[in-house]
Amino acid sequence: MTIVEFKTNIKDKVYYVCRWLRNALGQSSDTRFVVVTEDARQLALLDTALWTFSELDFLPHAVLGSSLAAHSKIVLTDNPDAELPVSQVLVNLSKEVPGQFARFDRLIELVAADENEKVAGRNRYVHYRDRGYTLLHEKVNPWAK
Repeated sequence: MTIVEFKTNIKDKVYYVCRWLRNALGQSSDTRFVVVTEDARQLALLDTALWTFSELDFLPHAVLGSSLAAHSKIVLTDNPDAELPVSQVLVNLSKEVPGQFARFDRLIELVAADENEKVAGRNRYVHYRDRGYTLLHEKVNPWAK
């Protein structure tokens, strides 16, 4: 059964997910990730940020539907109901429950510090809890680099 990990109080979800993915790939180079963004604007920001967030790092990735997506460790989409590639970890930046989350070993739910995000995050938490998923929570220091 999927383990759902909430990371809350995030100041900048795009920057945070770049750092999180860099660390996660460093721990396990065999793991594949799918990242669901809120919308096309956030997807474009994340697409750029994965190349530029650090002077020393870049994270190769592909947008779902591109010819490179099948070979990429990180696949991005702005459609929570899309047919997602086989991967171990799903990272959700959207306010919706991704349609295929139960296929993944882990679901990372990122929740920003603003009130609308908190309400949507609580609703998702209740959704998973009521269905019996294992839930973990980490309150992120929003000022941490």
